[in-house]
Amino acid sequence: MRYRQLGYSDLQVSEISLGSWLTYGGGVERARAEACVAKAFELEINFIDTANVYAGGKAEEFLGEVLDGRPRDSYVLATKLFWPPTPDSGSGLSREQVHTQLDLSLARLRTDYVDLYQCHRYDWDTPLEETMEALTEVVRQGKARYVGFSEWPAEKIAQALALPNVEKFVSSQPQYSMLWRGPERDVIPLCAKNGIWQIVWSPLAQGALTGKYKPGQPPPEGSRMTSDSMGEWMGRFRDDTLLERIQQLQPIADELGVTMAQLALAWVLREPNVASAIVGASRPQQVEDNAAASGVELSDEILTRIDGILGDSVSYEGPAS
Repeated sequence: MRYRQLGYSDLQVSEISLGSWLTYGGGVERARAEACVAKAFELEINFIDTANVYAGGKAEEFLGEVLDGRPRDSYVLATKLFWPPTPDSGSGLSREQVHTQLDLSLARLRTDYVDLYQCHRYDWDTPLEETMEALTEVVRQGKARYVGFSEWPAEKIAQALALPNVEKFVSSQPQYSMLWRGPERDVIPLCAKNGIWQIVWSPLAQGALTGKYKPGQPPPEGSRMTSDSMGEWMGRFRDDTLLERIQQLQPIADELGVTMAQLALAWVLREPNVASAIVGASRPQQVEDNAAASGVELSDEILTRIDGILGDSVSYEGPAS
């Protein structure tokens, strides 16, 4: 496993990281989830990403239980806030929510601090100054080492960077894959100039880029697309034209001696501003396959061939906030 520095921080994070959206504490049964975490540590994945809203707080609770007893300096732990984790919780990025939600996350995670505290979306109803001051407070209290954001518009990132006497962001967490390249237009260039590195989510396009979903065929039994709890986000990945183009990537993977998943992960890691690619594995075998993408390098000729195959199936959507 290779490691990259996260922005200007002193955090060295594994190129492949373990996420918990839709999986742990919810979509994946307990024994398999525990096996995935154990496999990640075995393969020297040191970065674990979660959020207070995942499975209504149960993802954090699960991680708190399985990480309990491991040396705290043996992993880098990140969580997020924005949406209410439970129906009676508040939402947003107000000073009150930053402090309240972090304390609740720390209790669920069974730790005194998180290495990275991230704003899950931009809060248009709270002054940016209030959010940044609150994030600065939790860092200075020792409850978070660094702060980051997910899916923020470039103009709001720039405004946050311009504020005086507040903590500066070290990370951005955008959706980014061969099929979803919006961050290339403005977020990645802005971040690269300001010491902010990307931790990308959905680098496998919800599993579509593994090649497991075939055009004109039902999805494999037990796959994310067949899951009531995990399949609702897979709308655009059910398109047969898109699935046919993804199948055309298989000869490239075969030529390189890698799996389709490894090809997709190597593609996002070819971007120098990407520090880590988050994978949402539901089986330890997937963790092992994904981890092997670390260190795979793609030539310019291979990248050009990929672009030619995917064509107008590539989306350049802006941030979700």
